[in-house]
Amino acid sequence: MYSTKHSDTSSFHQPLIPDPQSQSQHQEPPYVVVLTYQPPHTRRLLSKSCRRCLICFATVLPFLAAAAYLLWPSDPGLSIVRLRLDRLHFHTRPKISLDITLDSTIKVRNRDFYSIDYDSLLVAIDYRGKRLGSAVSDGGHIKARGTSYINTTLVLDGVEILSDVILLLEDLAKGAIPFDTTSQISGKIGVFFFDLPLKAKIWCEVIVNTRNQTIARQSCYPKVSEGS
Repeated sequence: MYSTKHSDTSSFHQPLIPDPQSQSQHQEPPYVVVLTYQPPHTRRLLSKSCRRCLICFATVLPFLAAAAYLLWPSDPGLSIVRLRLDRLHFHTRPKISLDITLDSTIKVRNRDFYSIDYDSLLVAIDYRGKRLGSAVSDGGHIKARGTSYINTTLVLDGVEILSDVILLLEDLAKGAIPFDTTSQISGKIGVFFFDLPLKAKIWCEVIVNTRNQTIARQSCYPKVSEGS
């Protein structure tokens, strides 16, 4: 009598051909890397073209910088050619005051390649930081890279000296009065289709000899415009 034993063979059952659906669930999708190939002569041509571009840029850059420096607009240069005191009188009655007549010739040099149209030239005189008076001349035109001479006459009659009377008396006793003169030109410069504002100043320290009414010493310096 034979006995038959049944064994569970389900654990040993494996499909001979794997299921594609089960593989797609566990495996990652494939990646494709595309590599481009550049022949050696192409790489050499690219490197040569880059070098040529760099050489051209390095060659042109100094010329561009020089052109920008030359064409960039700048304020005109001012200098005092002549400064003469024609009249200086000191009055004590009915009030302490001064009469002053000052003639000046201003040289305006246009350093740009553009013309200048100036509206006016203002000449002012100060004593101890206080404004005594000013005179304004008419406008004009200065051609590119040109020079113009502008004459102005400042006439002041009966200018009162109130706060600095003691200092003025001391200066009169010494025979020398210090004055400050400011010359300022205002206008515009035409750059292509634009009108750019310009303003230039020059400041002078003047020592006047009261005995012979002459200018004993003068020192002039360019002055940066403030505000407007």
